[in-house]
Amino acid sequence: MEDWVHRALARWPNVPALFGWLGLDRRGRWLIRGELISRPQIVETINRNYAADQHGRWYFQNGPQRGYVQLERAPLLLYAPAQGDMLTAHTGAVVHAVSAAWLDEEGGLLLQTDLGPGALADADLGWALQRLETERGAVDEEQLGAALALPSGAETALHLRLGSAVLPLRRLDQAEAPARLGFVRDPQPLPDERGQSPLPLGEG
Repeated sequence: MEDWVHRALARWPNVPALFGWLGLDRRGRWLIRGELISRPQIVETINRNYAADQHGRWYFQNGPQRGYVQLERAPLLLYAPAQGDMLTAHTGAVVHAVSAAWLDEEGGLLLQTDLGPGALADADLGWALQRLETERGAVDEEQLGAALALPSGAETALHLRLGSAVLPLRRLDQAEAPARLGFVRDPQPLPDERGQSPLPLGEG
């Protein structure tokens, strides 16, 4: 979080959280009330002040007010590099470690990273295919199809190789991803939380 956020929190520590205003679509774009946020300054501010609470609800800390984010797919959208294995989140943060990998029913890749749970961008699935393997070598279409046909929760015969790490690939339906990866797609207030009108984005 940025310094201005910490100053605002110290000055106004008990501002009620905001729900139902902010969203993140499957392409890693920020939305407010369903409308795309296009101003680079606002996008960058959200990116720098985006985090999760202890319940797996992701939020933007807008000064003293916490705005919880509705997620279309996952808390992070992950982009592959032109070369190498170092992924980057939609926030601009670099992923330094991936601890687990799942294949969803649409052939998408979900990863547990040191930044949090993320979905690989659809445009980068070719990058992932180059890093899938079996005990006998590279993966072919038949093996990939067999993995996709497995029920959610099953271990596939595939592995994802990222640098020196070799991660077993499991099937995981998108509907089950929040519980398995530890995040909330549609955050709701707890009994002691009430929403209010939002502060202007980036101000506190």
